Amino acid sequence: MPSAPVREILERAFAEDAPAGDITSQLLIPAAARATAVLNARVPGVFSGATVFRDAMLLVDPETHVELLLADGEKFDAGTHLARVSGRARSVLLAERVALNLVQRMSAIATRTAEFVQLTEGTSARITDTRKTTPGLRILERFAVRCGGGANHRYSLSDAVLAKDNHLAVMTGGDPAKLTELLAAAKAQLGHTTHFEVEVDRMDQIEPVLAAGVDTIMLDNFTLEELRAGVALVAGRARVEASGNVNLATVAGIAATGVDVISIGALTHTVAALDLGLDVELTVE
Repeated sequence: MPSAPVREILERAFAEDAPAGDITSQLLIPAAARATAVLNARVPGVFSGATVFRDAMLLVDPETHVELLLADGEKFDAGTHLARVSGRARSVLLAERVALNLVQRMSAIATRTAEFVQLTEGTSARITDTRKTTPGLRILERFAVRCGGGANHRYSLSDAVLAKDNHLAVMTGGDPAKLTELLAAAKAQLGHTTHFEVEVDRMDQIEPVLAAGVDTIMLDNFTLEELRAGVALVAGRARVEASGNVNLATVAGIAATGVDVISIGALTHTVAALDLGLDVELTVE
């Protein structure tokens, strides 16, 4: 991850959480007190956010020492020590919540992604995220998906064309006969490096979309039978993406239909923070 946007996220987080410092620690903890702490996994998972955790601690106090015991993308069991921290007690306590909040969410996303990836092993399907990310945290959540073995969809609305059902309805004015002509005209305006993807929700839309020369066709909320038929109809003329209500119970069946990509909003928008804790010991000098 680029360091500048990560630092910006951390600065905003600390401005929100401690705009005038930590008055509790300033009141109760002696200035000379030192702390040692262990980032401990209370459940199994996949680690993500190691450097974010470290950078959060160092942003509060550059003299804090952080030892990362696992790398991003590594699996761990309950009870595993993920990192060790030592430094001024007030600094460790001030940084604790922001550092934990981010690493817990990132590790939850990585763990969920790894579950989906494991269920699609042996197929050609790639698991990807969507833009259903927490505003302001997309760079962290997208990184966490990669830590779990997944891939990233377009980063923003500025990166690629993705014409969805609402776009098509406005474009055609309800006349499906115009679909190929309008899509082809739009594609002709793009540079040769810009990816063009179109979402369809009916089988009869596939041929008109393919005739426009799109790069990827998204089959949205298709049944397994329809997905198999859609893959056969596309026949390699474009990349095929499956989307819509994908979960752990359905993803293996979807992958087995032969689609190239399975995009899953649930990788980022419905995960619960992974149970990680920072166990702190204080010593007064």
